Amino acid sequence: MAGGAVVSANPLRLDILSHRKCLAICCIITVSSFQYGLDYALVGGFMAMPGFLQVFGYYDEANARWAINPTVQQLISSLMTIGTFIGSLLVGPFSARFGRRHGLWAACALNYVSTAIMIGATNFGALYFARFLLGISVGWFLTFAQVYISEAAPAHLRGVVFAIYQTQLSVGSIVGAAVDYGTSEVVGKEAYRIPLAVFFAAPTVQSVALFFFPESPRWLMIHGDEKRAEASLRALRNSSIDEGEFQAEFNEIRASTAEQISQHAGKQLWIEMWKGTERRRTLLSIAIICFHCANGSSWLNIYTTYFLTVAGVTEAFAYSVMVTCMGLIGVLTSLFIVRFIGRRPIVLIGVAACGLCQLAFAVAWTTAAGTTPAAKAIVAFISVFTFFYVAYAPYAWLMGGEYPNNHLRSHTVGLGTALNFLGNWLGVFTAPYFINPASLGWSAKYGYIWFGANAILFVFTWYFIPETRDRTLEEIHEMFEAEVPARKFKTYVCVTTQAMAAAAAKKESVAAHVEEASRDGDARE
Repeated sequence: MAGGAVVSANPLRLDILSHRKCLAICCIITVSSFQYGLDYALVGGFMAMPGFLQVFGYYDEANARWAINPTVQQLISSLMTIGTFIGSLLVGPFSARFGRRHGLWAACALNYVSTAIMIGATNFGALYFARFLLGISVGWFLTFAQVYISEAAPAHLRGVVFAIYQTQLSVGSIVGAAVDYGTSEVVGKEAYRIPLAVFFAAPTVQSVALFFFPESPRWLMIHGDEKRAEASLRALRNSSIDEGEFQAEFNEIRASTAEQISQHAGKQLWIEMWKGTERRRTLLSIAIICFHCANGSSWLNIYTTYFLTVAGVTEAFAYSVMVTCMGLIGVLTSLFIVRFIGRRPIVLIGVAACGLCQLAFAVAWTTAAGTTPAAKAIVAFISVFTFFYVAYAPYAWLMGGEYPNNHLRSHTVGLGTALNFLGNWLGVFTAPYFINPASLGWSAKYGYIWFGANAILFVFTWYFIPETRDRTLEEIHEMFEAEVPARKFKTYVCVTTQAMAAAAAKKESVAAHVEEASRDGDARE
């Protein structure tokens, strides 16, 4: 049934203060993304750091400066991404057996091992292995955190929580760039070993905090542990919550999850995610998650410092910090507006702006390569790109986690994250061929390719990406099961989940309400 104003099935109070406990828990969980931002900034800076290049680079006699072989540059960057790809693929099976919390603990353990190896490494073999291992850790951090907060946060605050998730990533990038800037002139191995030690901080905080946090209530419900699921949901909600509101939310989760389990019980989930209405959900989830690699962010994020140096920008490390700060401003801006406008407009504006920025600095370098005005244009448009990319990026992750059903979420998000990082790897691995003066030497002209990619993302979003703002995961499930067109998600009235939510408050049978609402919906249609 479509048309008319949206009547949400979310039974909770639609404010922030009533859910401050859950927000605090989710904020600690989002520390996982801090690690990802930290890695991008730290390792990208290493490639222009004499202390690092003295160990893993070479001295360029012709230009009288330290340099790095393009192949080494590729492997250092891309092996982490390959590890993330493999780690993300393992999320589904691991999560199905052990849950979301244990996945985050495993990520912390791998982080400790890989960081210790990198700090002690003096040869390429150890460094490459550590980067691969760290990639698995990052893949688990990102994916398990996304799945957990998708299932734990109230529907009307998921956008806020994912903005915080992206904020943590930006803060990690700022910290990484700032630490690199502070040690860039240090002589010897300490120049990069000191920054690497920062990798121990966030996992330690999260490892301790996880002992006090509940498992995802939806994961527990999937495994038939209704009593623990109820206790988990209570632990995520404030103790002062109205009991009718709580029972309405729990009823909705219980009834919808039971239906979803019945559809896939005893079947191979890797196959089920491609059948019937699940196929559309899987494809949309993967597509929107892969927006992160398809807009050209990977080559700019990891090569910002190196790229600015090659482009003739003085004080490249300082400008790199500034660019990262623009990302933080972008996500904080979106944090204040996401509760009032939909996800689709934010994504549409974001990809359009990113595409125009890629085009702008490509044109600037084409018309005035190697000049001071071109270098200034590079700094300006990379900054604007970073602002808009980071402003919309959290909602691409968010929608990717909202589209799958509870039973298939970890498998679908894991696969989407894996494919996104495969795309990232491709971008990181091929970028040196385009931007390195020892290869094609295109420099900023590489942006022409990514302008076209962003144009495709804009068209895809316009026609295929549905709006899910303020919808519970159970409402989203109902709409996909009803095969609602993407453009009608915003105004569709979910009569079944409304009945589930209302049943507890009225102390009536859920089944009776669902049957009555379904008959009413059929009569109206």
